[in-house]
Amino acid sequence: MIFAARALLPDGWARDVRVMVTDGRIAAVAPGARPEPGDTRVDVLLPALGNLHSHAFQRAMAGLTEVRAKGQDSFWTWRELMYRFLDRLTPGQMQSIAAQVYLEMLEAGYASVGEFHYVHHQPGGAAYDDLAELSARIMAAAAETGIGLTHLPVLYSYGGAGRQPLAGGQLRFGNDVDRFARLVEGARAHATHLPADTRVGIAPHSLRATSPDDLARALPLALGNPIHIHVAEQPKEVADISAWLGARPVEWLLANTPIGRDWCPIHATHMTQDETARLARSGAVAGLCPITEANLGDGPFDGPGWIEAGGAFGLGSDSNVRISLTEELRTLEYSQRLRDLQRNVLVPGEGSVGAFLYRRAAAGGAQALGRQAGSLAAGQLADLVAIDGDHPALAALDGDRLLDGLAFAAPDGVVREVWSAGRHQVRGGRHVARDRITPAYLAAVRALVQAS
Repeated sequence: MIFAARALLPDGWARDVRVMVTDGRIAAVAPGARPEPGDTRVDVLLPALGNLHSHAFQRAMAGLTEVRAKGQDSFWTWRELMYRFLDRLTPGQMQSIAAQVYLEMLEAGYASVGEFHYVHHQPGGAAYDDLAELSARIMAAAAETGIGLTHLPVLYSYGGAGRQPLAGGQLRFGNDVDRFARLVEGARAHATHLPADTRVGIAPHSLRATSPDDLARALPLALGNPIHIHVAEQPKEVADISAWLGARPVEWLLANTPIGRDWCPIHATHMTQDETARLARSGAVAGLCPITEANLGDGPFDGPGWIEAGGAFGLGSDSNVRISLTEELRTLEYSQRLRDLQRNVLVPGEGSVGAFLYRRAAAGGAQALGRQAGSLAAGQLADLVAIDGDHPALAALDGDRLLDGLAFAAPDGVVREVWSAGRHQVRGGRHVARDRITPAYLAAVRALVQAS
């Protein structure tokens, strides 16, 4: 039982709300109740967001790529550094890094994660004895931290548009469709040891890393689970796909795939107005990663056009250079303000920007991860976050203004309690296993940096 002084329910704010959680789900929600002995008492209770896009291993690169090299740095130069980093990463280090990442996500207020997992093999490309060895390591990290996991094994067959061969660091990613099918099967076998809210979908990495024929063969492997794909992150990517397939990436996907509500196009940054409107109307969830998109110089997403067309969206931390739910929210809105020279851009008509962003990201993230979550209602997974309304950044605020304060003024330290499918993993602002997980992470990153 959880008793909240204030709670955000599907139809608005309520006071003195008592929530019953049974078998990982919300069994009952009672506004106007009284607390009883044994209740976990919190100030402000919200549905927790899902982090819909993560490359966990990249967390260990934070701070290693911020030195300008000769010439012009870009996403593509960053990618070459990432490939070199991968040459030293071991399975044990992968697990230790992922566990710290998931711990930090939970402490930031996320209850679940979509792990877009493309490192499958040994350095040089040889498979492990267990083809899904590194998927198993990701799942072990999820089990260790209690985060809700939607695992997304990645199909990555080519080094660039036009079926270019894999090279260098990409060799650790590579599979043809047949081996990819076996890898997904292996990942699903490992997932049987995780909680029932675990999902295993698929992620064709991008059009440049697959081909039309391979994509058509791979899509049925989703078996009704989420399908995520990188699209239109960089102008060069758009140009390369256009030259190869005769259509821009989003244009091609709309014409040649059954893209819909179970799809999550990641980034979708460089789209035309027509592509934006049509993709939004497909029901797919735009996977937005504002901190990473800023860090890599990707450019801003067309938020107003997407929202005007009724598009769903969610948030992800992508490279995990900075894991902060509050900063993702504000960076998304600030990127639009910087581009348009306006304020309060990402809300249709009038109203609270913070409340709109939070509610829509909660719903979109849950949809993209295939989780019955995103609202504080009976029958939903108990993905919940409690925040401290007495924090100096929030103390004078109530109702939707609390969400404005959360999005634009509060630090992540306002997060006090987090439940993932009823698993109470953050208590008093601290993950219950931090003292065990963090030392292993520190040993892993120090070994990786010393070897670089």
